[in-house]
This record gives sequence, structure tokens and C-alpha cells, in this order.
Amino acid sequence: MDRLANTVRPYAWGSTTAIPELLGTAPTGEPQAELWMGAHPGAPSRVDRGTGPVPLCDVIGAAPGPELGAAAVRRFGPRLPFLLKLLAAASPLSLQVHPDLDRAKAGFAEEEARGIPHDAPHRNYKDANHKPELLVALTPFDGLCGFRAPDETAGLLAALDVDSLKPYVDLLRARPETDALREVLTAVLGADHTAMAETVEAAGAAAERLAAEDGPHRAAYAAYASIARHYPGDPGVVAAMLLNHVRLNPGEGLYLGAGVPHAYLDGLGVEIMANSDNVLRCGLTPKHVDIPELLRVVRFESTVPAVLRPEADAGGEEVYATPVEEFRLSRQVFAPASETPATLPTGAPQILLCTAGTAVLSADDGTRLTLRQGESAFARADERVELSGDGATVFRATVAL
Repeated sequence: MDRLANTVRPYAWGSTTAIPELLGTAPTGEPQAELWMGAHPGAPSRVDRGTGPVPLCDVIGAAPGPELGAAAVRRFGPRLPFLLKLLAAASPLSLQVHPDLDRAKAGFAEEEARGIPHDAPHRNYKDANHKPELLVALTPFDGLCGFRAPDETAGLLAALDVDSLKPYVDLLRARPETDALREVLTAVLGADHTAMAETVEAAGAAAERLAAEDGPHRAAYAAYASIARHYPGDPGVVAAMLLNHVRLNPGEGLYLGAGVPHAYLDGLGVEIMANSDNVLRCGLTPKHVDIPELLRVVRFESTVPAVLRPEADAGGEEVYATPVEEFRLSRQVFAPASETPATLPTGAPQILLCTAGTAVLSADDGTRLTLRQGESAFARADERVELSGDGATVFRATVAL
């Protein structure tokens, strides 16, 4: 077992306090948006096996069989296929979608052939992998996920009573679902910037007014008003109004597959994803927006976001079921002074993250590792580990093979 030393990513949308409070450290005054746990080359965790800190990706690369297990190496190659994060949003993230695996491979190959540097701001595909992801709330958490049914969105926009939104309302009511969503999103993102800035200002003010009333979309209007305050004039504000507003309670999860437009708005959560950094942005960002490629990737269909709640197995492990192989996320919740350990499966790599209380990891060789709130560890595929805790909540990330 290895205690992980992890990197904080200081993105501008991050909370200045949420991650420090969980870790028990003093805030720096700067945003602390994400804490990465894993072997992504952009910010790998570090471990110390007696010779000083070493990136986890280097440790895995030197001995992928014992570290990852034979099945994971056969399926995913000699790399950790998932990335675990703490995510702390104090303002809206960019409105975005992720490609499926086929498009990620093709897009990456196309940009490689064109010689676009991996760190170029206009590059879309940083790698050849897809990026399904799951977020589990640790605090109340707000987000946007998937297109709302066009007729319902038409009613929501019509209630804003903004003249420049009326053509979108008409399209949403007149066209079949796929065509309506595609045409409206295309029109919003391609609109004249000056005219759209005026529309965003008027729509934000109207959403603020409706959020103060006791209507069925009160929470959604409040979310859109907040987005408009954070991103004045951004076409992504109107694009966001096409999406479902979702509020998660602590312990609830949200799975996001390929092509589903989404944005996280506010809250602290545990996030796990395939080990990729491929993002196509729709707005709410100063970063590159590639409208033709975005429209190629987006799934233009309405959805009702499915809030995930964990299901306990016979051993008490609570699993968040998702339809991907790259990751499997579960949690173990121990009562105070619990004396019954849980034996973790072997044969696959695991990252253990303690989010409450104190947990103890015990290996067959007698090694013991104590994890306090916010601390994490990596367990090799060939290690047999017992987990116990005193009022602890421990998230376990592994592969789903």
C-alpha cells in the first residue's frame, strides 16, 4: 500500500475553502478546484517506496503486472485506466461534452497528423480515450445535465418574456426533437456576439425575477441567473437554459456518458472518470470553442437525469452502478468504533479515499496505513488489504472487470 501525495489544480472556478476544510489545511486564498488522485501524466500522484517521492505513473510503468493486475493490463494496457478527484466548485464550470471512444481516437489521430501541439489552446483531443464520468456529492451539489424536453424548455424560455428568445421558442415547438435541439444550439452559439450579449443580460434579469417567485422552475431559474452573473454576455448562458437543472444531496451520484452536455455549478464531490482530458466546450469559458466539432459530438436527445444512489452488496460495500469498464466506484461506511473489517478484493488496482472519520488499511505483510479525512492510498493488484474504520467513510475506486 502507498500513501498518495496529490496535486491541487487551482482552476478559477474552484472554491477557496472546500478542499482545505476536508483536508484540514489552511486556505491559501487561491481557488482549489480539484485534487487529482491517480496516474494522469498532467498531475500524477506521488508515492514513496523508500527512495523518495516518485510519480505513480512511473511506478506503474515499471511493473504494470503486479501494480494493475493481468486482466486490467490485457484490457487497458500498462496504465491506470481511471482518474479519481475531489471537485470543489464555487462558480459554474464550462458547459461541455465528451466524445465517445471512436470519435476520441479519430479526433486525436487527425490532430496528430496536423501537427497540433498537445498544449495548444485550440486543440480538442489531448488523448485517444473517451471520458465517461461519475460525480458523487459530498455536500449539496448543483449541476446541469442533458437536454430538457423541447416543449418544456419552450415554456421555460417563453416565461422569461425576452423578445430575442422567441425565435428559439418557436423552433423548439415546431420542429422534431433532434432537429429542434440541434437548430437552437447551433443558432445560439453562432449568433452575433453583440446581440447575444443583450439577450443574455435580459434573460439573466428575467431568470432572477422568476427565481424569486414560487414556480415549478424556481431552482432552475436561480441557477441560470447565477450563470448569467458569472458569465455576462456568454452565449453559453442561453445554451445552459436548454439543459436540465439537477440538485444532488450528499451521497447521491450523477453519471455522464458521451455526448451529454453538462456543467457543474456549485458544491463538493468525489469524481471518477476514464483517464482522459478530452473536452468539447459549448460556452461559459474563455477557452477555445470549436462549434463544428462540438455539434458532431453532442447527442441531440432529451433526457431525464438519473440520480444514482448506491446499492449495498452482501459485505456492506455500497456500489454506484455505471455502464463502463474503466472504473467502478463504491463506498464503505463504518459506524463509530467499528471492529469489523472489510476485506477488499484482489486482482485489480485500487485507490482508497477517506472522506470522513479515520480509516485503517492492513496488509498481509503486517503493514498498516492510517487515512484521515481527505487522505488517500493506492493498493496494488497483488495486495490483500483489510479496511476498517472509526466512523469512517471510504470511497474505493477500481476497475469494473
